[in-house]
Amino acid sequence: MAPRGRPRDAQVDERVLRIAAALIFERGYAGMSIDEVAEQAGVAKTTLYRRWPTKDHLAVAVVARLQEDDEITDTGDIRVDLVNYLDKIAAGLNRMRLAGHNQTPSAGVVGELVAAAAKHDDIGRLTREQYGRRNAIALALIERARLRGELRADLDAEALFDQLAGALYYRVIITGAPVDRAYAERLVASALEGNLTCH
Repeated sequence: MAPRGRPRDAQVDERVLRIAAALIFERGYAGMSIDEVAEQAGVAKTTLYRRWPTKDHLAVAVVARLQEDDEITDTGDIRVDLVNYLDKIAAGLNRMRLAGHNQTPSAGVVGELVAAAAKHDDIGRLTREQYGRRNAIALALIERARLRGELRADLDAEALFDQLAGALYYRVIITGAPVDRAYAERLVASALEGNLTCH
């Protein structure tokens, strides 16, 4: 069956997500409202609600859009590639937790989205799908390194990636400790210990 109604306008989506992101970074999660996003984007609130039923849905879409801008490169050196990838994750997490000019160690917007995913099944599903697509790229990076003999043949790629990404989120959400490239380098060095076929 053909879809009913008018096709979704990608330009409207892009404009709304850009405005919502700007408001989040300027004022934090609490300072972003559907009403103001609709007003600044020049669209009806009903248009936004059809696309994103709640503020949480819109915030998740903003994060997904920001992640699309991050390139993941395969240099042929898994240590370098994983550090570069974690550095991009860390930069995004830091940007989100400083949204609204928050200068104290805090989970910030990251914590808000994690809480929303835990409380609402549909938000949780959207979040898992979003990170599933993103993580598949990193897992493919690890798998290619395994196939070319850089990593042990029996390496569990998913467990390795969980060690790396999980540690970043733990520091941001639980301890408030800094995450930066130096920490990414330490993480990768520790996780790859014993998994590289040559040192």
